[in-house]
Amino acid sequence: MIEKFYPVVPNADWVARLVPAGARFIQLRIKDQPDSELRRQVREAQAVCAAHGAQLIVNDYWRIAIDEKCPWVHLGQEDLVDADVKAIRRAGLLLGVSTHDHAELDKGLTVDPDYVALGPIWPTLLKKMPWAPQGLDRIGEWKRLVGKKPLVAIGGLTLERAKLCLAAGADSAAVVGDVVNHADPIGQTKAWLQL
Repeated sequence: MIEKFYPVVPNADWVARLVPAGARFIQLRIKDQPDSELRRQVREAQAVCAAHGAQLIVNDYWRIAIDEKCPWVHLGQEDLVDADVKAIRRAGLLLGVSTHDHAELDKGLTVDPDYVALGPIWPTLLKKMPWAPQGLDRIGEWKRLVGKKPLVAIGGLTLERAKLCLAAGADSAAVVGDVVNHADPIGQTKAWLQL
C-alpha cells in the first residue's frame, strides 16, 4: 500500500521528474495557488502517476482529489476539521493524517486513517513548527498506539536518519528537502529508493 520512500514535492513538475525516476508514492503539497492552477497541477501529476503505476497523494485539497480521481488525500489537523471524510471515503480515496502530539493522534484516529504521519522527527527548516522535534523514541511509541496502521515519519529526514526511523518502527519515511533541495535530486531519489 504505502512505500518506504515517500517524497513530498511542491508542484507537478517535481512529480514529473521523480516518478519516472522510480518514486511510486508521492505527495503533491501545493501552497497558495488559485483553484484553476491547483486543479491543473493535480490533473497533470495524476496523469504522470497513472502512466507509471505510482500513487499520488494530494495534500489538503480533498475536493480536487475526488474530482480528479486521485487515490489518496493527506490532511493536516487544520484541514481535518473542515474535510468531509464521509465524502472522501464514498469516493474511494485512501486517507493519511498528520499528527504531532497525543491529542492530534486521538483526533486523527477517529477518522480511521490509512496511515498516520508523525513529525517533525528532527528539526526542519521548511516550515515553522510549534512542536519540538519528536525524536526516535516517539516513533516506537506512536507505532504501538497506531497498531497495524502504517506509520510515516517526517521532518528533517536524510538517508541516514530515514534508516534510523525505519529501524525505530516507522513504515515509511517522508522526505522533502533532502530531495528537492539536493544538487542532484534524481540521483538522490535513486539513493532513497535503494534504501
